[in-house]
Amino acid sequence: MARAKSEIINLKLTSMTQGGEAMGRDENGRVVFVPYAIAGEEVAVEITEEKKGYARGRLVEIRVPSPARIAPRCPHFGLPPSVRPPSTPPRVTARGSAQDAGHSAGDAVENEWPRGCGGCQWQHIAYSTQLEFKAQIVRDQFARIGKITDALVRPTIGMSEPWDYRNNIQARMDEKGRLCFLAWDSHNLVRIRECSIQHPLVYGLFQTIDSSPAFSMITFRAGTRTGQKMVILEGKDEQPPEIAVDEPVSIVYETPEGDLLPLVGRDAIHEELRGKTFRISPTSFFQVNTAMAEQLLNLVERYLEPQPGETLLDAFSGVGTFGLSLASRVAHVIEVEENPAAVEDARANAVDLANVDFHVGRVEQVLPKLNTPIHIAVADPPRAGIDRAALDALIARAPRALAYVSCDPATLARDARRLVDGGYRLVEVQPVDMFPQSYHIESVSLFQSML
Repeated sequence: MARAKSEIINLKLTSMTQGGEAMGRDENGRVVFVPYAIAGEEVAVEITEEKKGYARGRLVEIRVPSPARIAPRCPHFGLPPSVRPPSTPPRVTARGSAQDAGHSAGDAVENEWPRGCGGCQWQHIAYSTQLEFKAQIVRDQFARIGKITDALVRPTIGMSEPWDYRNNIQARMDEKGRLCFLAWDSHNLVRIRECSIQHPLVYGLFQTIDSSPAFSMITFRAGTRTGQKMVILEGKDEQPPEIAVDEPVSIVYETPEGDLLPLVGRDAIHEELRGKTFRISPTSFFQVNTAMAEQLLNLVERYLEPQPGETLLDAFSGVGTFGLSLASRVAHVIEVEENPAAVEDARANAVDLANVDFHVGRVEQVLPKLNTPIHIAVADPPRAGIDRAALDALIARAPRALAYVSCDPATLARDARRLVDGGYRLVEVQPVDMFPQSYHIESVSLFQSML
């Protein structure tokens, strides 16, 4: 007989999952996932969703808190105030003023659980413990999905100051045109008045917008090293509204059909990594954390050990972050990217380089047509990982070393299994905390050919 959804159960939580929730088992052995809880805690949970073999629950009471539990900094964080332990210290708001740990009456409707902001899921966990959990989750995914139980996963590289880092955020607009983020694992909108993870340049732009009913979404981007700023307005009408600004910022209007119309300033911004400048157009991907993107680049270079006579493949190359940064170390670079706008950015970024070729298309379509031997490769795929056909094409080219930059441990573990079966050895995995205060995990893995 199914348990009534209103029933409260007691749980001992044993681990953190890739989706950011804590996990435990009820008296019948069924797995229960609990957001805003921490492995090691003893909690009371109300079951809110039941599936075959598992359930999800709402945290009702923390009976034995984790030593790693802390007060979240942001007032929009989704943990209900009623379940915070009595000893919870005062909350520190996004820009440093101390307030009582509970929400004020004015917050009750906008932030009533589970409508808390989903941009951060782990603000209630001490940062050092966040890093430990992320490395353990990577190990778990390699063992469970990749069937690689002996993967060498290094301790997560964290930030010295894990706040104020995001150089790119997207805000949705509610029915009144107010800035909102999505709730965790939901399409509900949560009105946002302050945010602790936006870089100050982005947050400064964010604060200039009060209400904008003419737009459905607004993207704020900044070059944190160059000081350049951009606002991308996703409009509801073909014709953009009149825009007036009193600060140096580029503004681009995106029509409902996806056409981009520059309204103010430039049609791209620039950012620097290790002294090299990269142009970034509105639709081009760039890592959201500039400081940690340099950590990724350093790892890729160390893992691949590029040699002067070699050819480097940069798959899913975007604006050329990895390939162009390493071009001086090799004889030839091949950039493969399916977004034409990103390739145009990469061409502009390679204006001083004579040893780079660009290919617009999907990796699985481009690789089989290349006649050039490939000695080393870096792949930075989207969250879905490397398509099976693309992975087969990459294995067929047999680079001696592959640096796999991943933002999803599950798809990384899946692809690692295929690489190992295809003749590669997993040397090590280095998690890098690109997304502090969230459960998202970036990593770089080194694979070496055994052939």
